[in-house]
Amino acid sequence: MTDPMMSSDIPSPCYVLEEARLEANLQLMQRVQEQSGVEIILALKGFSMWSTFDLVGQYLGGCTASSVWEAKLAKYEMGKEVHAYSPAYKPADIDELVKLVDHISFNSLGQWQRYKEQVQAAGISMGLRVNPEHREAETELYDPSAPGSRLGIKAADLATADLSGIDGFHVHNLCECDSFATERTINAVEQKFGQWLGQLKWINFGGGHLMTRQGYDVEHLIQTLKAFKARHPHLHVILEPGSAVAWQTGPLVAEVVDIVTNKDTIAILDISATAHMPDVLEMPYRPAVRHAGEAGEKAYTYKLGGNSCLAGDVIDDYSFDAPLEIGQRIIFEDMIHYTMVKTTFFNGVEHPHIGILRQDGKFDLVRSFNYLDFRNRLS
Repeated sequence: MTDPMMSSDIPSPCYVLEEARLEANLQLMQRVQEQSGVEIILALKGFSMWSTFDLVGQYLGGCTASSVWEAKLAKYEMGKEVHAYSPAYKPADIDELVKLVDHISFNSLGQWQRYKEQVQAAGISMGLRVNPEHREAETELYDPSAPGSRLGIKAADLATADLSGIDGFHVHNLCECDSFATERTINAVEQKFGQWLGQLKWINFGGGHLMTRQGYDVEHLIQTLKAFKARHPHLHVILEPGSAVAWQTGPLVAEVVDIVTNKDTIAILDISATAHMPDVLEMPYRPAVRHAGEAGEKAYTYKLGGNSCLAGDVIDDYSFDAPLEIGQRIIFEDMIHYTMVKTTFFNGVEHPHIGILRQDGKFDLVRSFNYLDFRNRLS
C-alpha cells in the first residue's frame, strides 16, 4: 500500500493532520462524556488548529484558553463554551475576557479580589485554581505541583478565605498521564479541599488525561469519574485535555536537503527542531520516525539535523534499511499536538505548511507561510 505521506500533493515540510484519526479520538471522548457524565473541552494550548473546529465542536463542549488571544480563537472559530485560566491577568485582559468567556479561573486570591466585581457583573462563573500538592508529571518542566510552583493556591492558604462568589475549583497537575494518576489526583483533591467541595457548582480536573493513548484504561477512567460524581452529585465535572484530542493524528513531513560527514553521517533536513518541534530539545524527547530504528539497529545510521544555524539543532540518531538520498522524505510521527502551537520563525527558515488528509484520501492544503508572515512578526 502506498504511503499517502509520500504523495507529491503534500509539500515538504508540512504538518499533516489525518482527519479520520482526529475523529476517532473525538468519538472516544464522546463515549467518556456519555458514560461518565463529565464534560470534555479542548485545551487550546495543546491543539489550536482551528480549521478542524467544526469537527471538534461536534463532539466537545468548547475550549479552554490561557490568554485573550486563545479566548478569541475559541469564541470566533468554534463559538461554543469558552473557559479561561491564566497565571495572572492584567486589567486590559479582564476588559477583553468578560466579553469572551463563560468561566474564568484565577490563580491567586489577590487576582480574584481585584477583578471579582467586574467579572461577576458580567455574569461569568468564577473559579480558583488550586494546587493539590500531589505530583504525577514525570518531567519537572511540566509539573505544576512541583515544590515552589507558581501555579495554584494551596489548601492552607484558603483556610481563612471567604469564598463567596466562587463557583468552582480548577485543578491541573497531570501531563500525558494514565487513569490511575487521575484517580490519585482526585483522591488528593478530596483530601486537601474536601471541606469546600460542598459549596461549589463545578470542578475542572484540567488536562493531561491521555485517554486516546493505546493501552490507556478508558473504563477505569469512566468508573473513577462516575464514583467521584456519585460522591458529589451536585458538581459539574470538566476535563480539558489538549494532547489527547490530537494524539497520533498526523506527522510532520520533511525531506533530506544534504548529507555531510563529521564523525557521524549527518542528514540535514528542511525542518528545524528548535523552530518546528521545540519539545524535542526542551523536554527533551526522541520523536518516532517512520520506518527508522535506533542507531545501529538497521544497516545505515544517520544523525538527523535541522536547517537553522543553531549548533544544537539536532534531533537524534536513527538507522534505516537503505542509504538516505537527497530529496528523500522523512516522516516524524505524532507531530500535531503541542508542536504546531510552539513553532517560531527563528532564523527565517521556511515554516512547514499545514494540511489535512481527509477521510476520503484527499489532501487539503489549509495554510502556507511566506516572507510576509516572517516580516510581520518583527518590526
